Amino acid sequence: MTARNDMCFRPYAIVIAAFFSGVAAFAQTNSRATAIDAYVQPYVRTENFSGVVLVEKSGRVIFEKAYGFGEREKRLRNTRTTRFHVASVSMQFTAAAILRLVDQGSLMLDQHASDFIQGIEGADKITVRDLLTERSGLPDINALSNYEDVVLQQHQTPFTLVKAIEGKPLLFEPGSKFLHEEHSAYNLLALIVEKTTGLPFAAALDKLVFRPLDLTASGADDDSATNDKYVAKGYEPEGAYGLKPAKSIHWSAKTGNASIYTTARDEARWVEALFNGHALSAASRDAALDTAMRVGYGWFKGELRRFGKTAYYMNGRSPGFSSFVLYLPDTQTTVILLSNIYSSTTTTMGDDITALALGMPYEQPRFVKHALRESQLKACTGTFQFGPDFYQASAKVALIANDRQLWLRWPSGDLSPLIPVQPDRFIDRSYWEHVKIERDRAGKPIALIYNRFRGTASCIQGRCQ
Repeated sequence: MTARNDMCFRPYAIVIAAFFSGVAAFAQTNSRATAIDAYVQPYVRTENFSGVVLVEKSGRVIFEKAYGFGEREKRLRNTRTTRFHVASVSMQFTAAAILRLVDQGSLMLDQHASDFIQGIEGADKITVRDLLTERSGLPDINALSNYEDVVLQQHQTPFTLVKAIEGKPLLFEPGSKFLHEEHSAYNLLALIVEKTTGLPFAAALDKLVFRPLDLTASGADDDSATNDKYVAKGYEPEGAYGLKPAKSIHWSAKTGNASIYTTARDEARWVEALFNGHALSAASRDAALDTAMRVGYGWFKGELRRFGKTAYYMNGRSPGFSSFVLYLPDTQTTVILLSNIYSSTTTTMGDDITALALGMPYEQPRFVKHALRESQLKACTGTFQFGPDFYQASAKVALIANDRQLWLRWPSGDLSPLIPVQPDRFIDRSYWEHVKIERDRAGKPIALIYNRFRGTASCIQGRCQ
């Protein structure tokens, strides 16, 4: 009788245990979502983030929320279905189009650029694989003196973009190393897609990638996007706390390397299709995800010390927009941030939100939103000499005061507004790097710490509070 009763009650016990397990899991997920939202809010309040945050674990959404305005002048709010330009994340889709053509037998990774265009230095040495892994040695179109004022202000095609570097010498032997992001390489890949398919790049991408993977909200901006393809309007920082419309550009001038618009949901669908679906053949997928090549196919790949795990990640900035995407295969965690503010905050935020999603330590942001007094500003002004390993080798960087705000002036004359965080501590709003004034015991400034770099002081007038 007792045994029979045990048998009768056991299913109910299992159901009850499962119920409480489900409640606990829901409470944990809900608590984590609350923590993610609390983390994001300071960035939103200080006009440093406006967009969508999406976090998935094992294919299940644990957080998704839109913030800020897609068009501030009309008070149109961002939603979870708002489209954003995704800057360098665009390279993932260009690479996918190339690999789809490889899978179809229309293209080979070891083909040379000279099979598609003449007049480019080293074209007979540069392979499609070199272009995909950003080891081509091509000169960077973004570094051309007329890039900002001419190239970006005119309609372009992949052919005209590649033509812009015609006759210019290679920076290094193709295939020998990775130097920096190769925008020109992905312009050339877009041209290869066009020549192989006989279609304009936007149409080819739609046929090869977006439609087959059901990425219905995604596309390549070739300057012909219509009103039914609404994309958020881009903004850029103005001073320490303001925003202004970003400079208008022709997105066709970034074809292949930064012309894609998409939603957070479509980006998550793409990540799932690449890592766990059938977006590519096994051979193409292995090539794209091979961590032996640290950079390539639109991804940074390898172990991230902070998480102690292999990660695939990419970030990007283009006029008015910034983006971040990260995938951790071990925990099947996807983190996506798309923003219509030109800022590097998405990378800092993305890393912290990943830590939060994994239950790891992270730093809650704290910003001081007020103007400094004139005496405080004066005490912070001066010039600092950095070494040859700095971002700009041996640069002299000045702290200047203007309009009751502190600015960092680069050798180029560009200005970065600084957000006060604590006495003598700031954040460079343009690049979202920590800045600190270091002083001796008497309070005299002796150095400026910018990220991990230290510049020695000269011409410093006083003490910054």
